[in-house]
Amino acid sequence: MITFTPLSGAAGTIRTVPLAYLLQVDDVRILLDCGSPDWCPESFSEEDEGDAPPSWEKYCDALKECAPSVDLVLLSHGDLSHSGLYPYAHAHWGLTAPAYTTLPVQAMARIAATEDVEGIRDEQPVEDTVVVSSGSASPQDPASPSADKATPRPSSPTPSTSRSGKHKYVATLQEVHDAFDSVNVLRYSQPCHLQGKCQGLTIIPFNAGHTLGGTIWKIRSPSAGTILYAVDMNHMRERHLDGTVLIRQASAGGGVFESLARPDLLITDAERANVTTARRKDRDAALLDCVTATLSSRNSLLLPCDSSTRVLELLVLLDQHWNYSRLKYPICLLSRTGREMLTFVRSMMEWLGGTISKEDVGEDGTGHGGRDRRRRDEDNDDEALGAFALRFRHLEFFPNPQSLTQTYLTKEPKLILAVPATLSHGPSRSLFAQFAEIPDNVVLLTGRSEPGTLGRHLFDMWNNSQREEAKWDRGRIGSNIMMDGVLRLEMHSKVPLQGAELEEFLAKERAAKEKEAAQQAALARTQRMLEADEGQSDSDSDSNSDEEDDDEENEVERTLGEDLMDTTEDLKRSREGPNASSRSGTKRKRGESGGDAADWAVDAEDGVTRISFDIYLKGHVAKATSFFKSAEGQTQRFRMFPYVEKKRKVDEYGETVDVGMWLRKGRVLEEDAEDEEAKEARRRKEEEEAKKTPREPPSKFVTTVAEVQLACRLFFVDLEGLNDGRAVKTIVPQVNPRKMILIHAPKPATDSLIESCANIRAMTKEIYAPAQGEVVQIGQQTNSFSISLSDELLASIKMSRFEDNEVGYVAGRVSSLATSTVPVLVPVSSAALQTHNATPEPAKARMLGSRPRQPLPQSTMIGELKLTVLKARLVQVGVQAELVGEGVLICGAAAKRGASAEALQDSVAVRKTARGRVELEGPVSDIYYKVRKEVYALHALVAA
Repeated sequence: MITFTPLSGAAGTIRTVPLAYLLQVDDVRILLDCGSPDWCPESFSEEDEGDAPPSWEKYCDALKECAPSVDLVLLSHGDLSHSGLYPYAHAHWGLTAPAYTTLPVQAMARIAATEDVEGIRDEQPVEDTVVVSSGSASPQDPASPSADKATPRPSSPTPSTSRSGKHKYVATLQEVHDAFDSVNVLRYSQPCHLQGKCQGLTIIPFNAGHTLGGTIWKIRSPSAGTILYAVDMNHMRERHLDGTVLIRQASAGGGVFESLARPDLLITDAERANVTTARRKDRDAALLDCVTATLSSRNSLLLPCDSSTRVLELLVLLDQHWNYSRLKYPICLLSRTGREMLTFVRSMMEWLGGTISKEDVGEDGTGHGGRDRRRRDEDNDDEALGAFALRFRHLEFFPNPQSLTQTYLTKEPKLILAVPATLSHGPSRSLFAQFAEIPDNVVLLTGRSEPGTLGRHLFDMWNNSQREEAKWDRGRIGSNIMMDGVLRLEMHSKVPLQGAELEEFLAKERAAKEKEAAQQAALARTQRMLEADEGQSDSDSDSNSDEEDDDEENEVERTLGEDLMDTTEDLKRSREGPNASSRSGTKRKRGESGGDAADWAVDAEDGVTRISFDIYLKGHVAKATSFFKSAEGQTQRFRMFPYVEKKRKVDEYGETVDVGMWLRKGRVLEEDAEDEEAKEARRRKEEEEAKKTPREPPSKFVTTVAEVQLACRLFFVDLEGLNDGRAVKTIVPQVNPRKMILIHAPKPATDSLIESCANIRAMTKEIYAPAQGEVVQIGQQTNSFSISLSDELLASIKMSRFEDNEVGYVAGRVSSLATSTVPVLVPVSSAALQTHNATPEPAKARMLGSRPRQPLPQSTMIGELKLTVLKARLVQVGVQAELVGEGVLICGAAAKRGASAEALQDSVAVRKTARGRVELEGPVSDIYYKVRKEVYALHALVAA
């Protein structure tokens, strides 16, 4: 039985991202994608700013609940909407099940998540920081134009609220690397047979297009059949990618790829089922014309983009245009991970396609090795060992807007690609606040972004300003518009602490360090005492030699020497009275500087517990007054030995060994054995590493409300690289699944695709469109059992080959052996089998001389007959064949043109009917037997 639950990205909803779905095949729970929402929605997108829960709360709660029970994770694309939340769920929610994807998706998802978490943590406080209000402005004061939120670092792990009290599940940089390091990578068309609880399942990735390494997942189950998970596909060939393999190109004969045809269940998206996209040639020309015209008029363009996937198509398009038109304007990419992303892509030439030729790969290329070597040497580009189409000589990288401002003046014409594409945070938002106020500048959008973000708000503004026939989903290119009005934006930033705030933070930091040092010293001292006590006990049990006793007495004296002095001072102070407090305090400070034992007297408010004195020591007897009177009227005070009782742990093998103690002693011995040169070299190395990673200055997060006067132009060109409605409605019927689930689509698109499939007679009627959290059950609960075949039975089976499998018919009797826990199937005689299978029938009168009716064994034919393949095989054996009408193949003399009516006597018609039936119609002749032989040869015949 198959159970499907959309955690996010369901059908019939406005919010189609992120994507995350729970698929249960029998007892195996599979998580399909694990995307993250945009954590910084705009305030004008919220219906109720104060009380409305965040849009991602229901999704995150559902994922947190089911994450520990997930058995398998499959990631299809490397952007945030498919893989962004995986690091946090892996680190905090127990999503530690085996994860699989392709190598490019693993790297691109790591880059996208790194860019996202660094951008958010560099501007806003997340759950592991403490927010302290500072300044006169208050977030609760509606009359205040701005609000400051100061977050000193390093911060304590106290949870905080964001600007609207919404919890953001943002991972750390280390969690991102740890999560994607644990992901298993596969190649396209590489079957992976799973083990453990998932044993029996086979997963195979196929090319989906749209992004580098984008995947269609084929899941084969022995009980549920074949499941196809295909979302965000693109059948068109792009500049850096080939189209999906689901539908073959016209040059290859068209049609659906055989391995992906007719699945038992197809899970696909219908987001663009009612969208008509303009031709790619027209869209590219519109974008390049807008870029050229703006730069020629000495203005600049801001192009928001993602950090890892679709930005590659933009860079290749712009680089080709720059080379062809010989433009000298700079292309600036504002991204922390831009260089890392391009370095990886250059090493993944086997995953690229489109117009990037695999022959143009540097020295190893064929035909142009010397010229390519000279080009690389002239440019002094050591990283350009990949395709020369990916060198991007006009591209410059900037980690933040400040570095861009220092390099180029605001008035200089330039093309700026800034992340993220949603303009919700990071460089793109910071630049937009300054960029939009300059007249004739252009903000160029290439995607619609997630609902509720600034990018989606700008897209809606542009789309609502277009004529009805020029809207984005009508198949035409719109025109740019002039923005006006005032837009209020919340701007987040992190600024260093100054003045009194800095002094207060440094004082707290010093106090925390001193407290931590005191605690560490007390713990280390206690550990040394325990080790000394253990050594003393071992030596007492082994030998009682005087030499060992002397050594341990010296150890005790060294450990307690200073404390004995402190005790003596206490006695003197009690005799001399309160006037001697200053002198005794001075001597105590000397004792602290001379030895570590004085640290035992740390005040209780510092978190260190005083050590009690349990054993009396002879000598140094002091007399002091006491409230309780003795027989002599005075009491005697004795020195006491600080004793810490250590309970020995014993198991079935004896006393347990303290591995930590031996490791510590080993490190001490290694340090003592090192010479001065080695110690000096290690110290210099630590200093160099400290210089490479300078300590971040204490800082705070500041939130201000900026009023942006819109004066620039706005233009939209669709470069998302996804199938439109015409492609979706053509591909899905050709795949022809037995059952289908629609996801990741708004309600109009969902209804449009369902209506289109309903008009096709051969298309399945079992189409589901579940809402978020709705459970869909397909099929019946099946029970599978393991059985072993005996050697005698295996020898009698006649196997028939079908595709990559061998199929045979077996009949036997189940028996149990004492030597095995698995039941064994043993052969049984045909007479006994017929008697067992025979059904009781009422006795009928028999005619005199007639024989009893004998049941004949039935054979099964496995496979799907294709008349075009049958025609080709018949031509090879010398039988003329011709397709006539729909699903009819005429074989023999009647297939020739101008054949007479007599030719029908030596001809056979092969007809395919519904439900997989094949009919041969014609007289019994040599042609009939030849055609029947070839039909049998195209099937796997399983004889009973």
